[in-house]
Amino acid sequence: MKQIKGINHIGLRVRSLEIARAFYEQLGFEFIIGPIGPEPVAVMEHPSGINLNLILNTTSDASAKNVLMDLPEKHTGYTHIALEIDDLEAVRKQLTALKISITETVELPDGAVLVFVRDPDGNVIEFHKPA
Repeated sequence: MKQIKGINHIGLRVRSLEIARAFYEQLGFEFIIGPIGPEPVAVMEHPSGINLNLILNTTSDASAKNVLMDLPEKHTGYTHIALEIDDLEAVRKQLTALKISITETVELPDGAVLVFVRDPDGNVIEFHKPA
């Protein structure tokens, strides 16, 4: 479809607005509004234009595993978001300073490097440094 111009937002189901908001603010996202709507949703936006909808209707408890990533049986669905970066070492230093654990680092044959973290709800975030 030629009419598609880009990704408008990413929806993430979270347990606590306060906890998720604090985490994403550390990554540079700004709180815009919320909770609003029947589900309800809070909106955060990064200066780069990336928009997150934090969906506040989960029924799982804090000990629940990420069904798309942490169970042996693999389910269909979105598994992570990838944020493109231009300075890998700066991102690693910032994550360390924020006490956000890097869960995996992958170096691709073409020279790209992928660094993965989890948000407080177990949602996977990839920091992608192209080759």
